Amino acid sequence: MRYEMRFSGSGGQGVILASVIVAEAAVAAGLNTVQSQAYGPEARGGMCKAETILSRDQIWFSKVIRPNFLLALTQQSLDKFAGDLAEGAVVMADSSLTVPAGLDESQVLRLPILDTARDKVGKLMTANIVAVGAINKALGLFDEEALYEGVRRHIPAGTEELNWKALEAGAALVSDEQAAAFRQSLD
Repeated sequence: MRYEMRFSGSGGQGVILASVIVAEAAVAAGLNTVQSQAYGPEARGGMCKAETILSRDQIWFSKVIRPNFLLALTQQSLDKFAGDLAEGAVVMADSSLTVPAGLDESQVLRLPILDTARDKVGKLMTANIVAVGAINKALGLFDEEALYEGVRRHIPAGTEELNWKALEAGAALVSDEQAAAFRQSLD
């Protein structure tokens, strides 16, 4: 099992934190992991990406070259990063995005991540946690305790209930059938 994951969106959406949380959950689950990030000079609003590698084996090279998983929360990030995916890669994209030419629709799981954060959780700033819940359900990465530990380490005290709600809302976006198909695409 090895996932080379790229998380992308715009500054302020929390994609870097989502990547860090997935890496922390991996450590809590006993996996090897590396995490890195990059963003433009804009503190908020500019495109950013973060990358996480998860593996049961030792990780000898810490850079993601051709990810087999992509999270895209903005059209700009989906357009930019959809072109360098590994064969058989899967994409999770916000449902507001248009799948670019050259990317097979069957590779893409489009979910209302941003709408769910805003309308069901009540805070758009929880979109990253909604995405983490959806990613974990779709890929079957961690048990609930490892995932909660990854989140717990990076949220402000007093926001636990809001973040648990966001994780659950994200997981609820992915049906068992979608998760099975998503995982099968990676095999």
